[in-house]
Amino acid sequence: MEIVLPQHTDQAVRQIETRTLVVIGTNGAGKSSFGRDLLKRYPERAQNISGLHALFMSNPSDDMHWMQQQTLLQEQLLLPRMTAYERLILRLQHEEFEAAVDYKEACKKKTGLTPPTTKIDLIQTLWEEMFPQSRLVRKSGFIELTSASRAGDSYTAGRMSDSEKLVFYLIGATLYAPQEALLIVEEPETLLHTSIKNLLWDKIEQLRPDCSFVYLTHDIDFALSRHASKRLWIRSYDADHQLWDYELIENNRSLPEELYMEILGSRKPILFIEGTESNSIDNRLYSQVFPDYLVKPMGGCQKVIETTKAFNGLKDFHTLESMGIVDRDRRTEAEIAYLNEQHIYVPSVAEVENLLMLEAVIKTVAARLMKKPDAIFQTVKQNVVRLFAKDLEEQVILHAKHQVKKKLEIALNVKIHSFEQLNERVEEIHERIQTDVIYHHIKQTFQSYIDTADYESILRVYNQKGMLPQSRLCQLCGISTKEHYLEFILSILQEGKEDAEIIRKAIKRSLGMK
Repeated sequence: MEIVLPQHTDQAVRQIETRTLVVIGTNGAGKSSFGRDLLKRYPERAQNISGLHALFMSNPSDDMHWMQQQTLLQEQLLLPRMTAYERLILRLQHEEFEAAVDYKEACKKKTGLTPPTTKIDLIQTLWEEMFPQSRLVRKSGFIELTSASRAGDSYTAGRMSDSEKLVFYLIGATLYAPQEALLIVEEPETLLHTSIKNLLWDKIEQLRPDCSFVYLTHDIDFALSRHASKRLWIRSYDADHQLWDYELIENNRSLPEELYMEILGSRKPILFIEGTESNSIDNRLYSQVFPDYLVKPMGGCQKVIETTKAFNGLKDFHTLESMGIVDRDRRTEAEIAYLNEQHIYVPSVAEVENLLMLEAVIKTVAARLMKKPDAIFQTVKQNVVRLFAKDLEEQVILHAKHQVKKKLEIALNVKIHSFEQLNERVEEIHERIQTDVIYHHIKQTFQSYIDTADYESILRVYNQKGMLPQSRLCQLCGISTKEHYLEFILSILQEGKEDAEIIRKAIKRSLGMK
């Protein structure tokens, strides 16, 4: 179906050709108003389906078929005002009764007729597929529910759980939609368990191949499940002028669609980091240091760099701020400056664990534990300098190896078309890359850090995951393990008080932020 979309803020007329349109946006962005506008644009074809509203009292005038039968039903049953779900049950029963009467009369004239398939039959088949542990039973003019696994008392449709009622209603409401209808479905995921919500709507769409579906949702998982759909993101709504700021989400190879939509759904500025979502120090720490950001672990540093660049490249579309953080990994100052230009920050410590050993962090933890902050820090500082001196040769080799590797990559990053050119290039590299000079320069620098007890510089270059426990920091603070030390820091950050700000400022300062 070709759908003319509600009016954009730029006043341009937009239309799309699709059978399924998923409208995504945060609460208050204007999704419901967007749907109401479509209902007005297509009064003969559009129909609203709201599962949540169907379970509560609603206006019967919204259902023209109900209006036609309202007087008769009120006279016969003395019905009070009802929900859309309850009206659907009566409508189904009325149709079932008519079909049974017609079938009975037809059988009088001709034997061997096949009973007609009614809407209740279709609903029952799909409903039981969603709830295989239960069965719908029709008897004495009522729809009842019973267990599929054991004999027991059945109960009427009115006593179903909200989820059971909702599935029943959504199927029935879709079946009663007019031919080639435009169905505006509000919050299709509401009250539905993750295990059935996507499958249910797949099946419902199959029941009505003649209809077009417009889903209004903020559920990213559901939006991604509509594989053949167009997706539209609503940024905001100007209610006074009835204008929407929206954009179609196109597939972007440089940024995974799932990630892109998750970020759009949060509407927070985004921070891409290394590590995983499960239990990495990066994720746990940065989530508390930057509580106003959606922190998204990306695995390795290269993925952080690529994703941050890609997302910033699309800023004209999503208008969200984004940045990345990667480990120092023996990067040169020139490399760090380049990354900063791309909004990717590098801490002034060798790895994320070293952030837990910043002077301000250690003193804050010690003070909270009623210890002597200055004394503990001085002891830790002496221990770290001693550890670094013990590991000096190993650390010098690590850094020298990194520098040589970088120089080799640069030197070989040229076009070579023959063996002679390759051999000549390698000989030039051997002459130009003076390994002994690199090694001695690094060793001399690191030795100066030891001689002057330059704690900050040692944290910047010392890659040693065992440094925190070996420095006796935990023992001095009266904490049993490195994990408990981290948990204590996280608890301080979660409180959000003055101590939290001291730790946040120290870590942000290490990242070169204010």
